[in-house]
Amino acid sequence: MKTGFNNELYLKIQSERIKERISQFGNKLYLEFGGKLFDDFHAARVLPGFEPDSKLKMLMQLSDCAEIVIVISAVDIEKNKVRADLGITYDMDVLRLREEFTSRGLMVSSVVITHYNGQQSAKTFHQKLENLGIKAYYHNTIEGYPNNVALIDSEDGFGRNDFVETTRPLVIVTAPGPGSGKMAVCLSQLYQESKRGVRAGYAKFETFPIWNLSIKHPLNMAYEAATADLDDMNMIDPYHLEAYGTSTVNYNRDIEIFPVLNDIFEGIYGENPYKSPTDMGVNMIASCITDDEVCSNAAKQEIIRRYYTALCTMAEGGCNDHEVAKIARLMQQAKISTADRRVTTMAKNRREENGVDASAIELSDGTIITAATSTLLGPSAALLLNATKYLAGIDHSIKLIPAEMIEPIQEMKVQHLHGHNPRLHTDEVLVAIAMLSLNDKNCRMAIDQLPKLNGCQVHTTVMLSEVDRKIFKKLGIGLTCEPKKVKRH
Repeated sequence: MKTGFNNELYLKIQSERIKERISQFGNKLYLEFGGKLFDDFHAARVLPGFEPDSKLKMLMQLSDCAEIVIVISAVDIEKNKVRADLGITYDMDVLRLREEFTSRGLMVSSVVITHYNGQQSAKTFHQKLENLGIKAYYHNTIEGYPNNVALIDSEDGFGRNDFVETTRPLVIVTAPGPGSGKMAVCLSQLYQESKRGVRAGYAKFETFPIWNLSIKHPLNMAYEAATADLDDMNMIDPYHLEAYGTSTVNYNRDIEIFPVLNDIFEGIYGENPYKSPTDMGVNMIASCITDDEVCSNAAKQEIIRRYYTALCTMAEGGCNDHEVAKIARLMQQAKISTADRRVTTMAKNRREENGVDASAIELSDGTIITAATSTLLGPSAALLLNATKYLAGIDHSIKLIPAEMIEPIQEMKVQHLHGHNPRLHTDEVLVAIAMLSLNDKNCRMAIDQLPKLNGCQVHTTVMLSEVDRKIFKKLGIGLTCEPKKVKRH
């Protein structure tokens, strides 16, 4: 698999850029951190060579001058909002994030509960944090935010919020997810710092869209596809174009809020240090792209992947017609179709040949392996066996799991556990070959190939169970499925 991104260069120049911004503001900077600090698999997919925890590693280079403030909305606590990718509530994720950061030597100084207006669940969480020895603060709901600047920039606005005590030059403000109130926390702190005679600064770190690439660059279009459910849209920054005569890319929410931010900055400082939303950013991603073609192709594949994800969500009852239509338009603009995903074509061909649901995987050397549904195995389980046998040099005719071992498992699933699908899932297949590996060298060899599947691409002609999807994710495999549900027998 080709790389198109220099991760080591990124770690170096991104941290240097942030240090430069700190020095611009008298050695106190509040940095709003958008997106995921670690496990950023979207960036890793579209920028081959980017490591999912790159941003976290970059911050670790600043650990001596940085501290982290985690923000959570009282509204999300009240609703028990869940992170879809992890299946845990936002309040639990705050504790997880804190543990992840501190285990890597980063200082987490406090948690801020935003949009607070007396919710009991927020009070309970605040008490829980304090019982754990974690500093916790409340930031109140401000009527008319963000447009009522006169109220916001006053003692009845930001002035009513708790002042978050910080001790280091760089304050990273992050959150479990969007809409938590990170920007409002930063701005409130600027107001409070100003009242204390400190002229602190604000900057924004967003990986995408990439401000100094074309608005129609596949990397920026892939970002639009990734946020189609939020209806984000890339736009030319009109304020930057007017101030500097240069076209840069930002997204609609930052551009729409900039006039309000400008008024807030002027209310705090008497002037705005930034002439445009783009000015607020510190992103150095574009400078680390070493092969634009590789990254462009990876981004196009991501758009197709997002399209399939949206189709499957709709097949499961999600009301996301607009999301599907938007990604379809992006594919049209990028001049790509589902046929440009090689495994999609090969899986469909195999299904046509055999008349049953099928799957295909593209290995790191470009080889494509296919599999079809049988009475014993589903298409994903069969595919894992076929792929590992190929990588281990095991003849295709050799059965890693004897039929007489599969049949009792099927009997347990259907007769005793009342399942509808007797075929083995991927996790059941992997457990079976793990057990057999004690006495079977072929099974041992097959298991040894599993790390080689990381980064490979898979397509199935039927929607997979949650179990199978999770197994592919754990193996680092990029999965797409046709929006077709499996038939119960």
